[in-house]
Amino acid sequence: MTAPIIVEDYDPLWAEQFETLRSRIAAALGRLAAAIEHVGSTAVAGLAAKPIIDIDVVLRGREDLAAAIKRLDRLGYVHRGDLGIPGRESFRAPLDHVPHHLYLCLPQCREFDRHIAFRDYLRTHPDDVVAYARLKRQLAARHRSNRDAYTQAKGEFVRFILQRANSDRGTF
Repeated sequence: MTAPIIVEDYDPLWAEQFETLRSRIAAALGRLAAAIEHVGSTAVAGLAAKPIIDIDVVLRGREDLAAAIKRLDRLGYVHRGDLGIPGRESFRAPLDHVPHHLYLCLPQCREFDRHIAFRDYLRTHPDDVVAYARLKRQLAARHRSNRDAYTQAKGEFVRFILQRANSDRGTF
């Protein structure tokens, strides 16, 4: 049984928690990491979210993946594979850390580009932040114990925002 889906009001502490996690990950990975980004709903000021920090780490090169996995293992992260998303490796966070998801992304990872486009668009479009928060609360109430259904139900909104983001950026 999975924990119920709970969407909370935005908490400025999430940005601080990310910085703490980022520092620890950066120290472990050193020059293997080209970028460490706070992504997902907790990275957007004012957006209600599940209180779980999402972190994408972009590696400098594909050849750095094995070394990065070993270094994260030393910090207590458990490698879970790509979970069906090529170019992105997933990790279960140590139990004694702030709840978070960690992903290692290979250079030019499409999923990383999507995360950044989505985050950056919402950071500059407060009306869409309000609409997304409302939707997330409704879906959390409807799919309280079914994370897959919750995520799928958000899909149309996410695709809509990514289309808008991409037309703003002229990419994808």
